[in-house]
This record gives sequence, structure tokens and C-alpha cells, in this order.
Amino acid sequence: MQLYEWLSSAASNQSSGKALVYRDTYLSWRGLLHRVDRRAQELHALGIAAGAWVGLMLGNVPDFVILALALSKIDAVVVPLDPTTGNRELEMVLEAAPLRALVTRPRGGEGNATAGLPYYAAPPTQRPVSGPPSKFVPEARRRLQGTLLSCGLYKRTAPANLTEGDPPEVVQFTASVGGDPKGVVKTGANLAAAAESIRKTLEVTARDRVLCSLPLHASYGFDFGMLTSLANGATLFLEDEVSPKRIVKLLREQNIDFFAGTPALFGSLVRVPTVKPLKATEARFLSSGSALPASIAEGFHARFGVRLLSCYHSTQAGPLAVDRAGKEPEGVGRAFEGVELRVASPKGERLPAGDSGPIWVRSAALSTVSVPKIHLPKRADGVPIGGLDDGWLRTGDLGQQDRAGRVLITGREDDLVKVDGKRVALGEVEGCLEACPKVKQAQARVVTDDLGGPMVVARVVRAGLCKAEDIIDHCARNLAPYKVPRQIEFCEAI
Repeated sequence: MQLYEWLSSAASNQSSGKALVYRDTYLSWRGLLHRVDRRAQELHALGIAAGAWVGLMLGNVPDFVILALALSKIDAVVVPLDPTTGNRELEMVLEAAPLRALVTRPRGGEGNATAGLPYYAAPPTQRPVSGPPSKFVPEARRRLQGTLLSCGLYKRTAPANLTEGDPPEVVQFTASVGGDPKGVVKTGANLAAAAESIRKTLEVTARDRVLCSLPLHASYGFDFGMLTSLANGATLFLEDEVSPKRIVKLLREQNIDFFAGTPALFGSLVRVPTVKPLKATEARFLSSGSALPASIAEGFHARFGVRLLSCYHSTQAGPLAVDRAGKEPEGVGRAFEGVELRVASPKGERLPAGDSGPIWVRSAALSTVSVPKIHLPKRADGVPIGGLDDGWLRTGDLGQQDRAGRVLITGREDDLVKVDGKRVALGEVEGCLEACPKVKQAQARVVTDDLGGPMVVARVVRAGLCKAEDIIDHCARNLAPYKVPRQIEFCEAI
């Protein structure tokens, strides 16, 4: 109930203040509390009780915030999901997360399938004839009052005793080492620790105006958007249209002073014509998800008058490190308040300053539980990637740390990379490519463009005549959009 407790506190302290702004409308804290309470009653009437897991497959819209808070009030578990999730990946998510309900928006264009749900998630009488069978078919569907949102109800029970003492509050999905969806289970204590770490390190107050254009279904957007706003009673500006011109307009007209983005997003803002410096004097604009090129950092400062703060964040551990001064974009600065971070050997032994090695973290925000439970392979040289040793997590990132505690990330220990702030397993992309009948062999990698940011490209050995468009179309049907290769390079051998 941590999220709802923050809302109740803010509504008591500043009831008429602006809580949520979306386009030309806004809700006060009192108004937001009223809507949340009504929605909580409706969800409870649908049979969603304490402990139930509920998926929210929505974008950055007020309904996401209202539903998440309503679920928190009835002690249900919020499971944010990417609205662009394909059928194959959603099937794996449903396998991992025992959802009692799934809330979606109408998608349309799905033939006989029920709008807003994959073909296999629709009731049997409305499912198309073709398509693989699924054991995750909702028993009923309901339209949430006053919305176009569809709520599919399942006969499933949440796992018992998943976390000791403090029950789960949020489950955030990322990619496992093999590329399959992994749900990171976070308790109220995890969320409170992350919020406190952000508040102390970045000096967030109720006077701040927080802009969130990053997806709320991803932990980076959730932590530095909704979580930061609720915990501090700050005004949250939601944006679901990632248009550089629109974001620049919001930054200027709304005097935004807290904003998290990716290097690719900030690069697109730099290229907007006729930009003048912002008036914000205490702006904290964070950049994470991939390395921040110095050209983008310098260009943004020159045009907007604000220094970008290079940040290190992960789904499992939350906020980790930030360059508070914003003068060293190549690094990610020092650890957040309440976070311990070190560069150590695979066995956890701290390395001398300047040496490269695995990055280890420990904090109260760190989640130690995931679904499905992953059995990490044993390693003769020490703790496996993603494993824990005395509360320390081996993140899988490689880096260096100087004597002042500043961290430089140099790479990964496995094939997991980040694209647009989301984890991608290159092995999964290669497997999808090689599943195409016209592909004999494939190799995927990530390249970084200072203008377009990181993107997946692939080298392919053809098994027959085909075009790059055919291969990309095949990937688009089987992978999430951010995993699809942007370029195909044909070669004779790999």
C-alpha cells in the first residue's frame, strides 16, 4: 500500500495543489484521491482482492496512474506491461506472472480478436480460428466504467510467501540473460528506499515539476516519474507522445525542473530548431539507458543552458549512481545516497581503483526475488551474473571506479545490452533471425549513433534469395519493436 499512502499524505498536505497534468487537463491531489478511491471500489467489485496480480498494459496516460494507485489501495500487485508487447512475449509474461486481471486499451485491426487483447487472450467465442492455443484465456471481460479500457479476468492465484514479511507491491519486467521476460518483484520497502535515495541525492521537493515522457511500464520511467512525484508530493506532467518539439514546449512553458530521458531523446531535442536557453535554475535532467555522448551533453548545455546528469539505473536495483555536477558525461558519477557500489572480482573481492571488473551493488532498493525463479548457472570463478553474495548483486555490467568513487561503465559481461533504456538479449535476436527460413546464419550487435542512439543491427548469411525488408518483417512479427534490427548487412560468412 506504499503508493497509496504517499497519495493520501500528499492529498492531506496540499489537497488543492496540482498532482497530475496531462495535455490540457489536470487533477489536484484531492481530485486524484477521489478518482483512485472510486476505481478501487470498482476493482474490488470485479473480484480483485488483496494479493492479486493485475497487469496494466497502458501508455503514459492518467489511467495508468489512477489504476496503479487504486490497486495499491486494495493491496493488489501492480504489473506494468509494455502496450507493444507481441503475442509470443505476452504468452511468456502470463506464464511467469499469475495475473488475476489484465487491463488494456482497444487496439483495433485484430480481425475477430477482441479489441485490446491478443487473439489468444480473448474469450473462446471471440477468438479467431487460426493461431496457437493458449492456456491463458480470461474467464470474463469487463469494460471499466467511464473508459474504453478492457479488463480481462483470469482464474489464477498469486504465489504465496514470495517475499518474507513485506508483501509484493510492483512487478517490473525486464529481460533475463536468455532474453525471456523476467519479472522483478518489488516490495513497499524497496520502493520507499528507491524514493528516499532519489530525494536525498537529487534534492527533490514538493515544489518540483516532474516531466515523464519515458514509458511508465519501464522501471526507469516509473522510478524517476511516478515514484519520484508521489513520494515527494511533486506535480507530475505525463506525456505519451515522444515528439521533440512538444517536449521542448513543455520544458519551457511548464518550467520543468526534473526530467529523465535517454541520450537518443536528448539528441533529438538538440536538433530542434530555434531553441532558446531554459529559465530553470535548479533543473535536474537525467540521462540513462546507454552511454551519454559528449557531443550531445555539450550540445544540450549550449542550447538549453542545462547540464545533463549521466545516470546509472537498473530494474532490479533501482537508482545506482549519478554525475551530480553534469561535467563528466563519459562516467556515471558516484553512488546514490543509501547505495553501495564497488568494482570487484567475480568472487566479490574489491579491485584497486582504476582496475576494470564486474560492478557490484547493494541497497535497500535492491529486489532479490523474480518470477519465474531463475536458476543461475554455477561458475568456477565466482558468483554468477545476477547472483547475490552477502546482499551484493553482481549486475553483469563492467566498469572502473576511481579513488573518489566515480564510476565509468565499460561494457557487459553477457550479451544483454540496452536499447532505448530497455534490455535486449542479442542471443534472442540472433535466434529469431535464424528461425527465418531464408537465413542460414546471423549475428546481432548494437551500434551507437550520436543522433539516433543505440540500435540493433545484424549480419546475415542468406539461405536463399531475400531482401532485407523480408528479414526485418519476420523480426517485427516475433520481437518487441525495440529488439528489431534497424539494418541488415548481408555477408558470405560470419
